[in-house]
Amino acid sequence: MSRETGAPRCHTSCHETRTWQPLPPFSLPLINFRGAQGDASPATLQGQPFVLFVYPRDDTPGCTVEVCQFRDLYLQFRDIGVEVLGLSRDGVKSHRDFIRKQEIPFPLLCDEKREVIGAWGLIYEAKMYGKPVTKVARTTYFVDGEGIVRQIWEDVAPPGHAAQVLEFARELVGAAK
Repeated sequence: MSRETGAPRCHTSCHETRTWQPLPPFSLPLINFRGAQGDASPATLQGQPFVLFVYPRDDTPGCTVEVCQFRDLYLQFRDIGVEVLGLSRDGVKSHRDFIRKQEIPFPLLCDEKREVIGAWGLIYEAKMYGKPVTKVARTTYFVDGEGIVRQIWEDVAPPGHAAQVLEFARELVGAAK
């Protein structure tokens, strides 16, 4: 829902993601910590559980807090076999600079045209200083090794969120063993 009007965040043809359903198909460019560029899709991630967190913009206060908390816990995610990926509307250059500046060890996906975040219902209109702006809803998905969305966190508050996701991942991965 739009925080401004209470209206749906997307039009009627959107493919909002739901728990216990496969992650909708997508293909997006990604940048990793080495600066290498590639593509990511659910098919390329199949077989490994992963966290996909959607954040509005690189190098902004709340987003930097969120990304850096995932960075700080990244090895703990990897220790239990869970990959971490970030997704925003920023482009390759912005992601490359942000990765270097913040020493981010996991890949960031680029959705400059907002095709995926739009299709997933994560775009909404709000007002900033009395003017309408288009925003991206901060949302996190936990996807199991079969490509099924097991948990969705919406309207995420960055402080402490990565630790909450790690706790969920530990419970889920531990229960699967």
